[in-house]
Amino acid sequence: MVSAVFHSPAAAAASPATVTPVAIAVVAPEPTVTAKPAFDWGGLFMAVLPPVLGLVLLVLIWFAVSAATAGSIPSPLETARQAVVIFSDPFYRKGPNDQGVGWNVLMSLERVALGFGLAALVGIPAGFLIGRFDFLSRMFNPLISLLRPVSPLAWLPIGLLVFKGANPAAIWTIFICSIWPMIINTAVGVQRVPQDYMNVARVLNLSEWKIVTKILFPSVLPYMLTGVRLAVGTAWLVIVAAEMLTGGVGIGFWVWDEWNNLNVAHIIIAIFVIGVVGLLLEYALIKIATAFTFEEVKS
Repeated sequence: MVSAVFHSPAAAAASPATVTPVAIAVVAPEPTVTAKPAFDWGGLFMAVLPPVLGLVLLVLIWFAVSAATAGSIPSPLETARQAVVIFSDPFYRKGPNDQGVGWNVLMSLERVALGFGLAALVGIPAGFLIGRFDFLSRMFNPLISLLRPVSPLAWLPIGLLVFKGANPAAIWTIFICSIWPMIINTAVGVQRVPQDYMNVARVLNLSEWKIVTKILFPSVLPYMLTGVRLAVGTAWLVIVAAEMLTGGVGIGFWVWDEWNNLNVAHIIIAIFVIGVVGLLLEYALIKIATAFTFEEVKS
């Protein structure tokens, strides 16, 4: 407690010779103690319980289907035992057509990387040009609208005819199915750049290179990364089907080979492997896209 002493004017007027001090007590504010927020058990519950219930429901349906088919579809327990055997040595090699699931996944990822990389080298610059120049947009929009709905596997025979090999034909199929999302999303991003930015560039007499690197690229990057994410997801879907038709080493060929051996448990394991790898690719690209996406700060 802090005490302050003031002279009273009334007392001074009554007796000029005597001044009576008046004490006024000033109370200092008590320090505030911020309580720690309680742990959000409800949020954790809602984040964990629904996925767990979904997995439990999947396993129960799986058990029911296995029982209804009299064991033609392996049960989750039998599939789990087979998975332990497979993943105990995923990188074995016993010949060109008998390799572990790890080598098959890596070979499929290599094909996806090559086809997708070539599509990015062609599709992203093409999207910038189509979005930047109205003449090119009017020229190529009908072609894109015509070719984009074609099933990627319809391009596989063209690849086999031109490249005379299964591996380059599969890479060609990945290329042709990956290029459209990148072209379209990049072009849309360029067309949505505010006209004020372009007006400033015109006033400053910026070169086309500076317009692309300083204005268009930062603005278009979120759109471009969305196209990349869509393209990778499509490429991973297509490579499995392409490898079923072309053969060789790859996760798609592994699925088809296990079907020829009537090993349904291995097919189910391959389905989960394909799903997990696709999920990891999707998650990685979402994180990259989030890192380069900037939200406007509301005042």
